[in-house]
Amino acid sequence: MSQDEDQPAAGTHDVDAEKAVLRAMLRSTEAIADIVEVLRGDDFYRAAHELIYNAVLSLYADGQTPDAIMVGAKLAEQDELDKAGGQDYLTAVASSPSRGASWQKEADRIQVLAVLRRTKAAAVHIENLADEGTVETAERIINAAQAEIFAATTRRRDVLPPLYALGDVLEGTLDTIEAAASPRSEASGLPTGFTDLDSLTNGLQPGHLTVIAARPAMGKSTLALDFLRAAAIRHGLPVALFTLEASRDEVATRLLAAEARVSVHRMRSGTMEDDDWARLARRMPDVSAAPLYIQDGAYANLVDLRAQCRRLRAQQDVRLIVVDALHLLTYGTRPFASRYEEISEISRCLKLLAKELQVPVVAISQLNRGPEQRVDKRPLVSDLRDSGALEDNADLIILLHREDAYEKESPRAGEADLIVAKHRNGPTATITVAFQGHYARFVDMAQT
Repeated sequence: MSQDEDQPAAGTHDVDAEKAVLRAMLRSTEAIADIVEVLRGDDFYRAAHELIYNAVLSLYADGQTPDAIMVGAKLAEQDELDKAGGQDYLTAVASSPSRGASWQKEADRIQVLAVLRRTKAAAVHIENLADEGTVETAERIINAAQAEIFAATTRRRDVLPPLYALGDVLEGTLDTIEAAASPRSEASGLPTGFTDLDSLTNGLQPGHLTVIAARPAMGKSTLALDFLRAAAIRHGLPVALFTLEASRDEVATRLLAAEARVSVHRMRSGTMEDDDWARLARRMPDVSAAPLYIQDGAYANLVDLRAQCRRLRAQQDVRLIVVDALHLLTYGTRPFASRYEEISEISRCLKLLAKELQVPVVAISQLNRGPEQRVDKRPLVSDLRDSGALEDNADLIILLHREDAYEKESPRAGEADLIVAKHRNGPTATITVAFQGHYARFVDMAQT
């Protein structure tokens, strides 16, 4: 180990900060508990420090209180003591004077420097890929570049997905089952704002793709906006809407109408009354503070959407993504033999994106004219437009149906059916809700 190697660098590593973190971990289990929430072994620049860090965590996981002697013994047992600098180095690290900064700050510094190193390495790799790229391989390179930058700049990440022994998994599974049986249990996923739907699905689940489908003017976008309102306004969770159908001003108008119970027509025609303005003023603070992000770019494609979703997940911790609508979305980087194939690939990629980011993704889709050719007009999964692959890739499919859209004098005027036609992890059902079109919202029947 050279003297120069121990000197803090002005670039992308700080050996003294790494020593300070290890010193704290060798002296205090409290420090271990804090630091493990920030750092992973490969965040350390020096390989010796990574070995020491991992040995400390191994002892800590066994319920022991690590010190220089115990860590040395652990490393010797693994035939790695010499690689870690030897026992004298461990003792010197544990007894080194404090730099004055808290171990949390030192750990944060190490992590930031590790992110810079990974970003630099990713940039070099991406440049090499681009140099070797062709028009035919551009799509693969673009996706690889986005994934590499996302992985490099994510502060907490797993380099490889971990493997889990079934016995370890079952313990957590039983806890989940017991919690669900509790009278006080709540939806494990994101709440939709609809009591019966949440009871059926346990909310919108991370990693799942949900498809909302209906014929035009049934209220697909309105239902998706209800999901967003429930998450962002009622529960303060960051959410994102990618809309190709409505402008951001139209989305904001519908949000205000739904929350303040003010007619959309009055808001747009300039005929609002004093009571309307009062209701609007009462709800404005909560609506404006909601962490809802809107992207209404007219030329959005899947490649752009995927990149923005990764950035929003990393920077804003978005918990729900809505795409409105699939039939207007293009893939973006390569041609397809048919629209059927393109939609199939888009839906597959949205499912993979949901799994990668571990958030629910809700996609809005059109139905073909099948329902209008039947007597009862009720939609079926087979009516999904452009691609049967939507049914394969979706975890949850909600078909929206309103009788009064076809028969104005229907005895069910003002009612809507949420037909849960596919539910990968549970039963299917038809849930009746109230449609309040003048307020641009659906609500539980009990709220009418």
